[in-house]
Order: sequence, then structure tokens, then C-alpha cells
Amino acid sequence: MALGTATQVDSEVDLKADRPWVCIVWDDPVNLMAYVTYVFMVLFGYSKERATELMLKVHNEGRAQVSSGTREEMERDVQRLHEYGLWATLQRDNEY
Repeated sequence: MALGTATQVDSEVDLKADRPWVCIVWDDPVNLMAYVTYVFMVLFGYSKERATELMLKVHNEGRAQVSSGTREEMERDVQRLHEYGLWATLQRDNEY
């Protein structure tokens, strides 16, 4: 019976390890809304409609999740957003 318990604990640890990371873009007083939309289209290949939706979320709510994936992918996305002058961070996805 102890083996079954250990397996259950291992499964819970594995689920936490697989939890994806997300890239968050934060509102700032510098970048124009059209520019933010443009950056989302260029970096992530989003349609104008999707990019505008995310930009409005950043503008109205102060932040928006723009991508998700492995930690390394999100570190790359954050770095690329910084290169375009946007404020971005990464964190573990809270939905899991």
C-alpha cells in the first residue's frame, strides 16, 4: 500500500512540474495602443483582431497574458517584448 501512496505523490509533483509558464504584458504610460497591437502581430503572428483584443485588455485591465509555454519559451518572449520597449514578465500559469 505504501507504494501506491508514493506513486500518487509522484504524480502530483509531475503535474506541478508540467504546469506551463505564461508571458504577461503590463500597461505602461509610454507605448501607444496601435504600437502595442503592431508588436503583438509581429512577434506572435496574431491577427489584427486578436492583437487588438489583447492590447485592449492590457489598456483596460492593466495586464494581459499574451503567450504560454515552457519557461525557456516565455523567457524568450519576454526578452523580445523588452526589445520592442514593452513591459513584460513571466510567471507560472495560475490556472493549473
